[in-house]
Amino acid sequence: MTTSTTTHPNGTHTGAGSFGAKIPFDSINEPGTYVCNWSGHLLRVPQDGIAPGRSPMLTLVGPEPLFVTMISNDPFVPITKAKLLASNWDVQVNF
Repeated sequence: MTTSTTTHPNGTHTGAGSFGAKIPFDSINEPGTYVCNWSGHLLRVPQDGIAPGRSPMLTLVGPEPLFVTMISNDPFVPITKAKLLASNWDVQVNF
C-alpha cells in the first residue's frame, strides 16, 4: 500500500486519512468526501461504502495509480461547501 503526505499552505502537515491528504484510491478506508485528482470529480464515500462485505464495492483499474484527496469526513457535504473545501487544498474540481 502506498501513502503520501501533503503540506497545507499554512504549514500544517497531514498524513493519509487527514483532510487534504492525497491518497491512492484503493486506500480509502474511512467515510467522507473526496476529490478525484485525475478528473476533479466529487466522490462521496458513506460508511456503508467501506464496510467489509457490503455492496456495492467499487474498483477502478487503470494504467497508472489513481489518487484522491479527502476534503471532509462528511460524505454528504453540500456541493458549494465541497468546492470551498477543495479550494482550501488547491485541488482542481470538475463538479
